[in-house]
Parts: sequence; C-alpha cells; structure tokens
Amino acid sequence: METQQLSVVEKVGFGAGDMALNVVISSMMLIITFFYTDIYGLKTTDLALLFVLVKVVGAIADLAMGQMTDRLTSRQGRYCPYLLWLAVPYGVSVFFVFTTPEWQYSAKLVWAYSTYILMTVMTAGVGIPYISLVSALTNDPKERLSANGYRLFFAKIGAFMVTIIVPLLSQRWGNGNPAVGYQAAMAVMAIMGVALFLFCYFTTTERVVHVVEKQSLSEQLKILLRNDQWLILCGVCVTGTIGYVVRGSVAIYYAKYYLGGDTEQVAAFLTTGVIAAILSMIASTWITKFFCKVKLFRYTQIGVALISALIYFLVKPGDTALGFALYFLLSFVVDLHAPVFWSAIAETIDYGQVKTGKRVSGFAFGGISVCQKAGMAIAGGLVGVLLSYFDYQPNHQQTQFALGGIALMLSIIPGVFHFIMGMLMFKYRISDDYYTEVKAEMRTKGYVAA
Repeated sequence: METQQLSVVEKVGFGAGDMALNVVISSMMLIITFFYTDIYGLKTTDLALLFVLVKVVGAIADLAMGQMTDRLTSRQGRYCPYLLWLAVPYGVSVFFVFTTPEWQYSAKLVWAYSTYILMTVMTAGVGIPYISLVSALTNDPKERLSANGYRLFFAKIGAFMVTIIVPLLSQRWGNGNPAVGYQAAMAVMAIMGVALFLFCYFTTTERVVHVVEKQSLSEQLKILLRNDQWLILCGVCVTGTIGYVVRGSVAIYYAKYYLGGDTEQVAAFLTTGVIAAILSMIASTWITKFFCKVKLFRYTQIGVALISALIYFLVKPGDTALGFALYFLLSFVVDLHAPVFWSAIAETIDYGQVKTGKRVSGFAFGGISVCQKAGMAIAGGLVGVLLSYFDYQPNHQQTQFALGGIALMLSIIPGVFHFIMGMLMFKYRISDDYYTEVKAEMRTKGYVAA
C-alpha cells in the first residue's frame, strides 16, 4: 500500500502552488484598490461596482471548475493537469490587469472590467484544482495539516514579494510614471507565478483516489446543505474574507495617509504584516501539535477583535512605531488559524460522505471558493462605498474625517467580522480524534479506493 507520508520536496512543491496563487490573492487584498484609485484613475463609486460584479463572475467560474474536477480525470490525476495547462494563461491575465492604457475614462473602465474578469476566470481555473489537491495528496490529517502549513508559509512568501517588490520596483522602473512601474513589477510577479505552478505540477503526486458518483448540481447542493460542518466553514469563510480584504485593502492608505509614510515606509508597513503572517504559519504548525486546532481557531479570531480595538483607540495619526507594532501583532494572531481552515475543508467532505452516503468534492471546494469570492465582493463593495462616504481624495492631503474612516476600516470594521468568525467556530466539532473515527468508517464502507 502506498505511503500517505509526504516528502519535504512534495510539501515544498505543494506550497509553491499557493505562492503562485498569491500573486493574485495578495495583489487583490493589498494593492489592487490603491492601484485602481491612485494609479489607474478609477472613481471609488465605479470601483465598488467593479469588485462586486467581477466576484459574481468569479463565483460562477469556481462552481464550473468544481464540476469539471469532479467529472474529469486523467493519468496525471484529477487536479494536477490544470496547473500545467492554465499556468501561462494565468500569468498573462495578471499582466493585463496591471496594464494602464492611455485611453479615455470610459474605455479604461471597459479594459478594467475585461481584464479583471479574465484574471478572475483564470484564477478559478488553477485555484479550484489547487485547493482541492490536498485531499488527493494524502488522507492523513496530520500530513494534510503539515502540507497546508507549508502551503500557507509559501503563500505568505508570495505576499511578501508582492508587498515589498511591487511598490519599490514600480517606483524605480517607472521613471516617474507609476503606471509603467506597476506594469513592469507585476510582469515579474506573473512570470514567477507561472514558474511556481509548473514546479507544483512536477513535484506533487495524487495518491488518494476517492469514489465520486455522477450527480446533478441540484442533488450535490442538497447533499452539501445537509453537511452542517461544511456550512459552518462557509460562514467562517465569508466573514473572515470580509475582515481580511477590508483591512488589507486599506492598509496601504493607512500607512501612507494615517501614519504619514513615504513609499519605503508604506512597503515596510505592508511587509511587517506579511512577515508576521509568515511567522504565524510556523507557529501554528508547532502549536497544533499539542493544542486543539479548533480551539486555536476560535480564540485567535476573538483575540483579533480585541487587538483591532486597541489599534483604533491607541494609535494616533503619525504614531508610526505603535502602529507598526500593533499591526505586526494583529497580523500574527489573525493567521494562526489559516492552516486549520484549509485542512478542515477536506475533513468536512469526508464527514459529509459518512453522514449522507454520497461524496461531493469538487462542488464543496468550489463552494468554499464561492464563499471566498462572496466575501471579497462584499468587502470590495464595502471598501468602495466607505472610501466615498469618508470623502477620500486620491493623492491629496486627507481630512480628519477621512483619516478617521481609514482607521476604522483598518481596525474596528474588520475586527467585528473576525469576532463573528471566531464565534461561528464554537459550532465546529471535527477535532483530530473525531476525524479518526470518520476515516475508520470511510474504510469500513469502502469509500476510499486507495
């Protein structure tokens, strides 16, 4: 029988895939809003509608990819081939999004919609197979958790590169034209993303083959709606994503306008958050060896709400040292749950198969991605509306009202969503011991073919 133990090389290869995916995810969470308002020149009202509509398209693409991965397989596996076939189109789409044509505003708006939709579809094309891949690498929960630890560590490395390389290279390569600079810097990120997806493809092996029956979309939906633990993760995903995206979208504004930083200080602020998140991935993998992963998930998110309140009430405009310190602490605590969440998805799918007698895999992973898109759509629309409400003016000195709004958007507003996220996890009960029972029942009923 083939071992379920993963080599370090395979874990690194698996992690490289999320590093590639984070070329988009980190860009969408940390720099796309600033790019569209201060570099590309979109109005904040148009930005809100753009984010919402594009995420609707992305949700449909996620569901379609989920169906494809359930219905199609090949000698290379059910998920890996997409990383090979779509790596280059994915990279090209990223480059297009950060290209600023010198056109009239209406034509630029059409270009923004078109390229953002293309990138969203391509991201679904590689993203759904990638996040599903861990369920086929191994059925050992400890190995899955470890693999997801590697995955999220490399994801944060990718985010680190986006936050530090893009702002600095855009300034150095733009020759006074930030639009040209961002295009060149993101071209580097796109090439890196293509290479990393190819590395992931050539270093990972799908060794677990689940029995997946052909089912209609309506039947799969009915089955998933009976999976109470999966539904909890859906709620967690939506609320957590809203918190992440609102805070991440405004971080660059907070560093530039609220703390009064220049380009280097803005990059340093974003990088501080990413470094904290990288350390968090390492710490999470270690902590979950002796502390309940579900409890870790619950209490860290409640802690995020408390730290968010501290940031809002203690950090004043220009208070750089305290702002950096508390943002580091927040970024560390908020990501301690991440390896647990992405491992839990595969576990809820197995739980659902035992509970209902039928397995829904692609739609389940696609559904989680849809929830993530829903959270991003809500957050993107919320950011656009709030920036308009607080009368944010691109590349101008901000009013006290605008600065207060930026501070709220970095702290209290996302903190509320993380608090809800933590409270939802009190309904989640698939611990390692419970999952061991689920796996045993799966073997007894013949649900695992290898």
